[in-house]
Amino acid sequence: MKCPYCAHLESKVVDSRPADEGASIRRRRECLACHKRFTTYEMMESLPLMVIKKDGSRQSFDRNKILGGLVRACEKRPVSFDTLENIALEIEQNLQSRIEREVSSLAIGEQVMERLKHVDQVAYVRFASVYRQFKDLNTFVEELNKLLEDQ
Repeated sequence: MKCPYCAHLESKVVDSRPADEGASIRRRRECLACHKRFTTYEMMESLPLMVIKKDGSRQSFDRNKILGGLVRACEKRPVSFDTLENIALEIEQNLQSRIEREVSSLAIGEQVMERLKHVDQVAYVRFASVYRQFKDLNTFVEELNKLLEDQ
């Protein structure tokens, strides 16, 4: 590890402990040349997850996009932001645990809808209306009927 003070390439680890609730390791190091101490963090490298959009284009996965959609769907609804963050995190963890490194935006949308259905049905219908691109009132009524049948 390169020393930030003198740029010497060798250092020794003085102390090591978990950080970020076990997601990384904090290491105190001492430069072998100038003897100054500095801190480094080590974290596990995650493989990038790519999302295949409806038009066939690919972009890297961004949990904040899911969270943004959830926030819009739950606007003025009695759903806490913590609940929405947990849904987004749960979906991300589910996708990261898969072997495939590419996932369709449709599959992500279905996971969001499945979780919203159990949290707030109005938010579910709002999200579904945008996600499934309801073209007319009949499509909207069909989705409401499915929701009523599930109860």
